[in-house]
Amino acid sequence: MKAGFLQFSPVFGDIKHNIETVSRILTSVNNGLIVLPELFNTGYQFIARHEAEALSEEIPSGYTTQRLIELSKNRSVYISAGIAERDGNNLYNSAVLTGPEGFIGAYRKTHLFFEEKLWFSPGDTGFKVWQTPIGNIGMMICFDWFFPESARTLALQGADIIAHPSNLVLPYCPDAMVTRCIENRLFAITANRTGREKRGEKDAMEFIGCSEIVAPNGKILSRAAKDAETIIQAEINIDDARNKSLNPLNNIFSDRRESLYRS
Repeated sequence: MKAGFLQFSPVFGDIKHNIETVSRILTSVNNGLIVLPELFNTGYQFIARHEAEALSEEIPSGYTTQRLIELSKNRSVYISAGIAERDGNNLYNSAVLTGPEGFIGAYRKTHLFFEEKLWFSPGDTGFKVWQTPIGNIGMMICFDWFFPESARTLALQGADIIAHPSNLVLPYCPDAMVTRCIENRLFAITANRTGREKRGEKDAMEFIGCSEIVAPNGKILSRAAKDAETIIQAEINIDDARNKSLNPLNNIFSDRRESLYRS
């Protein structure tokens, strides 16, 4: 199958423009999986709670999720995308998964980064894996990568691929995801954004790009430039993620000694 990412620079607050940008770029895709950045439809640097409220949508009935469903059906592609979710009085930094069959599921970010804590509630879904015709897909969002338990939890639930919508400003993640893939023997697709946001009196945020596709052996199948608007897919073999043996005597799951890992 083919799996990859779409890397671009969203315009803050212009949901329709950002979705149209994605729709335009996706005309080159006709199957497989595409991962979009975190908060791809809204932009990232909120300066007040009311902004986050105004730009958040219900899932799956909101405008963005419905448009992603439409794109998935039209392009026969699975899409993992980060959006701002509203559920009653709570706002979440979330990701949705859509496919040719429609809405598949949603995940709410577990580990909030920096000022996200001012606008969003901590995610309450836990980590999930969805079985699809193209493989078992788990999702985590940006800063979740910093916690090894995130990827390990998805791996133990049978994830073949981690879809990882991101808005990375720290430089560490692209190289660290190599380790996450090696230690869990799965594929990971990190879709980061590009560009710069400086709103109000806040310090400017520079996003590092460098979206990537990493294989279970840690090989980087593709990595984007820092500032390029690009869509890239790579051919991947799901069976490579289902073999957890390193040699005839070592299996990374059966060799685990959970009783000794407790603090």
